[in-house]
Amino acid sequence: MAVHSERVQTQSPDPGEAVAARVETSATGGGSGGAAPKRTRSAGGPGLGARLAPYLLLLPATVATLALLGWPLLKTVLLSFQNLNRRQLVMHITEWNGFDNYKEQLTDPEFWSVTGRTVAFTAINVVLIMVAGTLVGLLLNHLGKKMRLLLQIGLLMAWAMPVVAATTVYTWLFDSQWGVVNWFLDQLGWHSMADYNWLSNEYTTFFVVILLIVWMSIPFVAFNMYAGLTTIPRELYEAARMDGAGSLKIFSAVIFPNLKPFFLATTFLEVIWVFKSFTQIYAINAGGPEKLTRTLPVHAFLEGSSGQHYGVGSAIAVLTILMLGALMAYYFRIMIKQEDEL
Repeated sequence: MAVHSERVQTQSPDPGEAVAARVETSATGGGSGGAAPKRTRSAGGPGLGARLAPYLLLLPATVATLALLGWPLLKTVLLSFQNLNRRQLVMHITEWNGFDNYKEQLTDPEFWSVTGRTVAFTAINVVLIMVAGTLVGLLLNHLGKKMRLLLQIGLLMAWAMPVVAATTVYTWLFDSQWGVVNWFLDQLGWHSMADYNWLSNEYTTFFVVILLIVWMSIPFVAFNMYAGLTTIPRELYEAARMDGAGSLKIFSAVIFPNLKPFFLATTFLEVIWVFKSFTQIYAINAGGPEKLTRTLPVHAFLEGSSGQHYGVGSAIAVLTILMLGALMAYYFRIMIKQEDEL
């Protein structure tokens, strides 16, 4: 559309005066109308209400987070600087002892033994969860519609089961007298396993706990993996196959580079969830036998509530948070660097 403007001089009724009128004519191609005038934004910008609206919308969630998480965290930190045992609790006495609880734990060999056990426990679980969840996600991507739906239903049922209920089921499965696992192993010819007590040994107890945690965590990774795979164009797979790439090469050259943010974020979440696992370990054997399956969350609870050394338990909890925070700070650096490269 071309717009032409010409200036036309017209005589005013009064001599010596001229009125300048601007006449615009438009020539259109294909019968389209004239262009509408553009609107300009007000020079004053958005008002005060518009600027405050995002913060007001976030205010309820912020207040709820501070009330439900911030206040208990503050109370835990304050208790960690107190000598709070049964006597102080009954008599309502507040005895501040500074950093004595922290010094006691940091010089206690048992604390460092539990810390090393927690780190190893977390690493084993996260590796197994990520590997198994990735394989199940790849399987979902290759199955037909009906089989995929059936597998998804099974994953959802495992994911939706409450932790205490799942722990109870696993306790029954590995029961020394009536457990299905011992019966099945006996039927296979391992008659020595007929009455085997899985919770009598540190390693077999951890085997049951790890199996439970991995089983409950696989669905989250599998669904995220499947969702990520649907975003990769099919042309990339076809190009890789034309170049003679096998399954492992396709995963390393096509899938992993495209889903690297997914792997980083999911691993980050799994580290947090596994590191703070409490219910599974405590419900199965309460950190036994002989404190050999205690992790830091279980150790903090047993030393605090069960041992009625609440100041010591709070100090262990705070140290656990600091360790996890330091670990996550390093991991955050990796994630931010990855985002900058994208």
